[in-house]
Formats: sequence, C-alpha cells, structure tokens
Amino acid sequence: MSTEWEGVEAKKPLMAARNNRASSIWVVVASTAVAVAGSFVFGISVGYSSPSQEGIMQDLHLSLAEYSVFGSILTIGAMLGAIVSGTIADRVGRRCAMAISDVFCILGYLLIVFSKNSVWLDLGRLSIGCGIGLLSYVVPVYISEITPKNLRGRFAAVNQLMICCGASLAYALGTCITWRTLAIVGVTPCLLQLVGLLVIPESPRWLAKIGHSGALEEALQKLRGKETDISEEAADIKDFTEKLQHLPQSKMLDLFQKDYIHAVTVGVGLMVLQQFGGVNAICFYASEIFVSAGFSSGNTGMLAMVAVQIPMTALGVLLLDKAGRRPLLMVKKDTR
Repeated sequence: MSTEWEGVEAKKPLMAARNNRASSIWVVVASTAVAVAGSFVFGISVGYSSPSQEGIMQDLHLSLAEYSVFGSILTIGAMLGAIVSGTIADRVGRRCAMAISDVFCILGYLLIVFSKNSVWLDLGRLSIGCGIGLLSYVVPVYISEITPKNLRGRFAAVNQLMICCGASLAYALGTCITWRTLAIVGVTPCLLQLVGLLVIPESPRWLAKIGHSGALEEALQKLRGKETDISEEAADIKDFTEKLQHLPQSKMLDLFQKDYIHAVTVGVGLMVLQQFGGVNAICFYASEIFVSAGFSSGNTGMLAMVAVQIPMTALGVLLLDKAGRRPLLMVKKDTR
C-alpha cells in the first residue's frame, strides 16, 4: 500500500509540470492569435480590390486607370509603413506598434466605406497600406520574441497562413456582399486586435532593450507558466540585449563587405525575386485576370485560388520545423 502511495506522490510533480506547460502554452497561443489578427487584416486588404472591382467602378463611375491606381496604391503605403516600422516598434513597443497599425487600417477602411469619389478611395487604400506595412514587420517579430525556441518556426509561419486566410475570406465574401460591406468586414479584426492587445504580455526582448527588468521577468513568467524557472532564459535575453547595444554603430555600406554580402544577397534576393513573381498583382486583380483568361466569371477563379492557397499554406506550417526552411523554399521555386 505504501509503495502505491509513494508512486502517486512521485507522479504529482510530473503532473504539475505538465499542467504548468499546458497553461503557459495557451498564453503563447492566445498572444499569437491576437498578433495574427493583424495578419488577417493584411490578407483582407490584399484581397479586397479584386472582388470589389466591378462594384466600385460602377457605383463611383471610375475608369480602369483610376481603379488601377486604387488597387496598387496599397503597395506605396505598405512601403512607407515598412520603412518606419522598425523605428516605431523599437520606440513604443510591439503591442503599441500593432495598435497604431490598427488605427491606420480602421481609418482607411472607414474612408472607403464613406467614399464618394476616387480621392477618398485612394486615401483610404493608402492609409491601409501604411498600416499593413507596419504589421508586416511587427507581427512576425512579436511572435518570434514570445515563443519558445522549439515552437518558433511553426508559430511564425501562422503569420503567412492568416494572410492567406484573410485574402481568401475577402475573395469569398466579395462574391456575395457589396464592396462597402466588405470594407466594414476589414474593420472587424482590427477592433478585435485592439481589445486583445490590452491583455497580452509585451515582448520580453523589447522590455529588456529599454531596461525594464522587472516587467521583463513578469512578462516571461506569464508566457512560460507560473511554476517555470525563467531565470536562465531571462539572463540570456538580458545578456544578448546588452551585447547588442554595445556593438559598434554599423552603416548601410557595411552590408556589402565580404563577410556579409553572401548572406545579404541570399536574404534580400529571396524577397525581391518573390515580388518579381507578381503574386501581389495577381491578388489585386485576380477577378479581372481570370475573366481575361476566358473564365465566364472571375468569382470561379478566385474561389479556385482559395481552395488551393489555404491547404498548401497550412501544409507549409506543419512541415516548417520538420523539413527545414531550405527544402521548402526549393520546392516552392520548383512549383512556380
């Protein structure tokens, strides 16, 4: 009898540890879910112009050239937002940066909802672009800074999955609701994210960067669980941040030195070549492209894109940590 009791007592710490890990991972999951609401907005914004084209051109009497400006001006706003995204995220924090991007997106969608001419449309689309440009940086950074090392790749890939889901929702809903109503749909995830940002923890690495050691440990404890010993991880974060701040100030030209040029070429080249593939242009004008290709309706082609895009992105999320980054990149390039 005593042996059985000792066995039960021995299992209690293990059960407590499992429960602690389970509760802590849900904090990471919830925080990631709030962050990728921004990715969902990104996707809706990219997919918005395609199903809305016919309705907007008819209601506001726009020419094809005017609508083309509306569709593509998003990228100009995104470029502007991306340029200042790092500075904003470092100065005000990851959560506040996401809140700022939500304000830009909400303002942009409201301008579209109440637009009477192409000027309002373009200003709204430009504002949304600034918002998603900021989101494109801060969301993956926040996710990578709150997740444990063994889950980082998979969680970070959810960012791209939600972009695909947002674009797919825009394509699907755009076939059955008006363009003004679809713009209101774009506001919804922004509002949900603003509420969620009030309760999720700030990035421990950013807190370390600004010297808030107490807040760092509090946020890290919340992310890892109340009973988890965070002393080693907190020390690693502080040590890394301190070393980073003491590095000599680098210049843009330093990237072209012999030691760095290969890595820079590979990293930047992958992003540039991906854009040269024309994926954004296809997303912006998918409906018109499918009609020009001979489809009776652009909606059929857009729904076909949805049917392929989400499952393949979800597969990438599942394989990222198991197969590695390089093999998946090679498969992606070979299938284009």
